[in-house]
Amino acid sequence: MSDLPRVYLVRHGETEWSKAGQHTGRTDLPLTPAGEELAKRIGERLRGLAFARVLSSPRVRARRTAELAGFTPEIDPDLAEWDYGDYEGLTSAEVRARRPGWTLFADGCPNGESVQQVSDRADRVAGRLKSLGGNVLVVAHGHFLRVLGARWVGQPVGFAQHLLLGTAAVCTLGFDHNSPDEPAIALWNDTGRPGG
Repeated sequence: MSDLPRVYLVRHGETEWSKAGQHTGRTDLPLTPAGEELAKRIGERLRGLAFARVLSSPRVRARRTAELAGFTPEIDPDLAEWDYGDYEGLTSAEVRARRPGWTLFADGCPNGESVQQVSDRADRVAGRLKSLGGNVLVVAHGHFLRVLGARWVGQPVGFAQHLLLGTAAVCTLGFDHNSPDEPAIALWNDTGRPGG
């Protein structure tokens, strides 16, 4: 089948909180100047590709990344970052000081989204993407895109812990043997920078 989609995932450029390692879900932060430059470079890296659809999280950091890369995205609320609830703005170390042994992909967030809620949202997105054809660009957030990558290939949310994703990174989801029954991760965490 030649009408299967090839999905390009892009994590938004750097913000002050992503630079500091703070969990940024609902907080709508702008890109840093460095984040804006990295977003422009994404456009250069994707030059020559035609996209049937360009989708973005509603958060300004994702929308602006898409725009600086040269695209006008459709907004998809399901592409928003994990709702961190009580852990919004905290680093993982700060959360673990309060709750030893905590991991996002196993425990979720109190007064935010559970692991199951994020899994269900990623499954909805993956289902919609798999029904499309051609190249599709998705601009969103680190933790959500990691879950989407895991769910694309039928893995539990916990698998996302092993899929590191830097700011302004590009990933590609597709299908092995061009078969809809063999979803695959073709490229992961390509930042275009030495050392990821």
